[in-house]
Amino acid sequence: MITLHDGYEIDDDPARIDRDAVWEFLSTQAYWGRWRARAQLETQIDVAWRVLALYGPGTGRTVGFARAVSDGVSFAYLADVYVHPDVRGQGLGVALVRAMLDTGAHMRWTLHTRDAHELYRRFGFSAPDETALERPAPPR
Repeated sequence: MITLHDGYEIDDDPARIDRDAVWEFLSTQAYWGRWRARAQLETQIDVAWRVLALYGPGTGRTVGFARAVSDGVSFAYLADVYVHPDVRGQGLGVALVRAMLDTGAHMRWTLHTRDAHELYRRFGFSAPDETALERPAPPR
């Protein structure tokens, strides 16, 4: 599937992803992703329920990414969403998240973020209710 957004492409073909570009961003610029080894990221992409990448117009350069883990029926976790700083401010993050959520519109989605609450509120995300519990990972 390819969705066009102002000349940008959002594609869910895992074979098309420039994994070097995703690794470069997540390992150096993403506060949530720097702890992983490259092999761990590769595994996460390989076993993801769905991955999306955002490609620049004319160049095909990977400028954004998102992945989801899901049972495919009732629950999904949104992870590793980013848009490269060079192309932010054009609504591309919104388009990327919308493309991911539209596929699993019937599911309960969850995510973690320290700094993008306003983006995700647009899509109905809010603080968890009294039914949600979380067991954090141990310190690294």
